[in-house]
Amino acid sequence: MIPPAGARAFIDAAGWQEAEILPLAGDASFRRYFRVVDGARRAILMDAPPPHEDPRPFLSVGQWLCDHGFAAPEILAKDLTQGLVLLEDFGDARLREHVDERPRDEAPLYERAVDLLVDLHKLPAQAELAPYDRAVYQRETALLTEWFCPAAGLDVDADAYVAAWEAVLPIAEQDDAPVVTVLRDYHAENIMLLPDLTRSRGLGLLDFQDALAGHPAYDLVSFLQDARRDVSPAVEQAMLQHYQANARCSADFEAAYAVLGAQRNAKIIGIFTRLWKRDGKPRYLDFLPRMWGLLERDLAHPALAPVTAWFDANVPPEVRGELRIDDAA
Repeated sequence: MIPPAGARAFIDAAGWQEAEILPLAGDASFRRYFRVVDGARRAILMDAPPPHEDPRPFLSVGQWLCDHGFAAPEILAKDLTQGLVLLEDFGDARLREHVDERPRDEAPLYERAVDLLVDLHKLPAQAELAPYDRAVYQRETALLTEWFCPAAGLDVDADAYVAAWEAVLPIAEQDDAPVVTVLRDYHAENIMLLPDLTRSRGLGLLDFQDALAGHPAYDLVSFLQDARRDVSPAVEQAMLQHYQANARCSADFEAAYAVLGAQRNAKIIGIFTRLWKRDGKPRYLDFLPRMWGLLERDLAHPALAPVTAWFDANVPPEVRGELRIDDAA
């Protein structure tokens, strides 16, 4: 977490000549984040190094969100050549830690975050976004057979896997479902609690650079079936009902919710395995038991019957869970 070579000159030119650059966080991508501190002033430096990262989608989606009343970080300065962006600092009050420390706040804060999605889904998708379509869904679900299955020593029928998803994905493509901006990483670690409750329900949004135009159930299931935090089935069901009571939902919304939950969870199992095998980040294996639990919760829905049958035939129950470094292929 050493600042990139051009960081000092970049923040100096932005008017932060006396500021310190302090390490803050990295993530599952090549992006890194630093806190820029100048007395009482705070900002966030995002390092999105080319050619691995391109900050322009983040800037575009962030501006669209701000234009429509949502709290994305204000852009204070940018250098696209170096992949450096100076952002508004939302502070350290993250939804994840707050509800873990104060369980009584979970229901009201989760309801507020679901209401934010209701607000977002009243709008048509940002015009510049690519579609979240069948090809993307299939490419993402294939990450499980490409990465997890070999790591677990499984020889699976990959063609039948694709066919099973082809049978269920149309549920998420119903004509009566609105096409909305799908942030794709809407979960408790990407939602900040802001002191101004009149600003976007007091919720700041992070990590939306991969947004696509797609089904409204995707971000809802991303939030309620969190890869990094246990959300009880009771809270999930209560929030799912709250969303449906306040949003325009398709007739098969709960089926689409289950299908997209299974799609997302299968994808994440593959991604977290890849982060270990390819990128040398074994800590992501710790999330796999939760991901398998969430995936099996979705597979219990009748709409997933073809995919459930494939898993029953190809992935034994004893393999669905922990993948240990010492015995993985």
